[in-house]
Amino acid sequence: MSSRVYIYGAGGHGKVLASVARSTGRFSEIIFIDDHPKFTQVNGLAVLHSREVEFCDESRLIFGVGHNSTRYSLVQRINSSYVTLIHSSANVCEFSQLGEGCAVMPNAVLNTDAIIGNHCIINSGAIVEHDCRLADFVHLSPNAALSGGVEIGEGSHIGLGACVIQGIRIGKWATIGAGAVIIKDVPDFAVVVGNPGKIIKFNTVSL
Repeated sequence: MSSRVYIYGAGGHGKVLASVARSTGRFSEIIFIDDHPKFTQVNGLAVLHSREVEFCDESRLIFGVGHNSTRYSLVQRINSSYVTLIHSSANVCEFSQLGEGCAVMPNAVLNTDAIIGNHCIINSGAIVEHDCRLADFVHLSPNAALSGGVEIGEGSHIGLGACVIQGIRIGKWATIGAGAVIIKDVPDFAVVVGNPGKIIKFNTVSL
């Protein structure tokens, strides 16, 4: 494996990913890529314009973009070999599974038989309990908690500190607001807030 990793996106999420990459001790070189770079360096790491980089099968890339549909669009556009980054403080059970291009942030927990799809974000302090199933492009915000057997569809976003009780199914491209408590299944594209969670509208997602 190459000791170089590219992080596509030099904003806040990308900077956290750089610290995750450092914590693993796997990479001798960490390079940011950005479509509209504001600086040539961020936190001592080089920032290249995306047009300066030609990807190949040997490139190791992860998207430092928190917005799910943007991350989805980038994956459709860029052909590369993707790396999954797991912070050294995260607790990832050996019997869990992570797809490619995922980010597991500091102090996150993945328990036994949790299955995570491709290009997902398990943010700082988030908890994914046993037997959960997350489809591709899901984002769990910091301190979100999923009880056992929760299923989350493609592209859904679980907000800061939200809680989902056991066995719940959340559809694709749904949004769960910060601090929401989810005790009923959530349909595709729904936006849910409050305790208990209630649907307030439906997302319009263009992919």
